Amino acid sequence: MDIGQSQLGSLTVLRPLGRIDGATSAEFQATLLQAAADAPGGVVVDFADVDYISSAGLRALMTAVRQRKDRRIAAVALRPIIQEIFAIARFQHVVSVFGGPEEAASAWGPGEAAEEEKGGAG
Repeated sequence: MDIGQSQLGSLTVLRPLGRIDGATSAEFQATLLQAAADAPGGVVVDFADVDYISSAGLRALMTAVRQRKDRRIAAVALRPIIQEIFAIARFQHVVSVFGGPEEAASAWGPGEAAEEEKGGAG
């Protein structure tokens, strides 16, 4: 599984590509847990290029939320099928859901998006 990673201020943005299922969830979870441990501002998972997420992928998200005491794990850019899966599993109560990474940064603190604009890593 290909998982892009960038910074938006103090947030780490992960961009998985394809399906998050039994075959790819271990790699997704390992990357997500590492980002959750390292990102001072939180982790944003950009689902724009994700076609499907299984219960194993949802479990990886839940594990990361439990690891972070501040619960700053967000899901953004959900495709309709992913939105439906989140709704059925009521996962919007587990992770914050936003339209995009900048929206998450704005919601979590006014300095997040501003840091990126000032030339933070990206």
